[in-house]
Amino acid sequence: MMEWDDIRHFLAVARHGSVRAAAERLGVNHATVLRRIAQLESTLGAQLFEKLPSGYRMTAAGEEILEFAGQMQDASHQLETRVFGRDQGLRGLLRVTLPPPLAAHLLMPDFAEFARLHPEIELELLSSGELANLTNRDADLAIRVVYDRKTLPLNLHGLKGPELSGATYVSRDLLAAWRAGAPEPRWLTVSGNTVPDWVRAAEGGGLRAPFWVSDFDAQLAALRQGVGMTVIPCFVGDGDPVLARVPGTESHPYGTLWLLTQGETRKTRRVRLLSEFIAARLAAHTKRLAGSLD
Repeated sequence: MMEWDDIRHFLAVARHGSVRAAAERLGVNHATVLRRIAQLESTLGAQLFEKLPSGYRMTAAGEEILEFAGQMQDASHQLETRVFGRDQGLRGLLRVTLPPPLAAHLLMPDFAEFARLHPEIELELLSSGELANLTNRDADLAIRVVYDRKTLPLNLHGLKGPELSGATYVSRDLLAAWRAGAPEPRWLTVSGNTVPDWVRAAEGGGLRAPFWVSDFDAQLAALRQGVGMTVIPCFVGDGDPVLARVPGTESHPYGTLWLLTQGETRKTRRVRLLSEFIAARLAAHTKRLAGSLD
């Protein structure tokens, strides 16, 4: 008889292409994934994957059961969500997904206060650039920057928050050197992001080649070290005494912050409690998020 855990491990390998990636996704070790796959193959009497230098490729048998395995997972998530939605207790786990800068530079004191007020609620903050799947219960509450409200999935319940803006910043020391006649600072940006047109247009007139980093933490560290200038959220830049806005540049909108929950999940008492708490805190941070200097 097939076990659901075996199916779950099969789906993770099928969707992520390797045992390592599946193990990271499921929060288990490499050996556990291999054992579960072997157990499922033994139960079905068929090989489900071929191991290739580039990763794991499904066999014809694997392809055949993939759709049914996905349907089993969908049914499992629906059942979990419905049961979770009826939970009116103030004890248990809550997973919140949000962008790393919001977690590290704005909301951590607020989450800490919520944890002090509700010591029996176990909080797990998933601060990542990846979008967690609320329908699959990867998270219970998502705080996301939304550029177009029409892009929000219809099965999610949304609570609109403040507008979020960014501006161009440079270290105060580099700005002073620039004003004293040093070359114009280079542009500092995260890999995958675009370099502004005005930077590209100015490259032939003295602006040096861009400096690339892999993530926001590295971008902020390089900015504070005087590597160059870059756009970061105003709530980060304005609160850092080492940084200053580049004169003559304006703030620009990133989008609107939304608190999102899945339809059934939002009925859970502790999800409602945290949603209302964070919504109130975001409202209190409205001017800081918008980059208002008033």
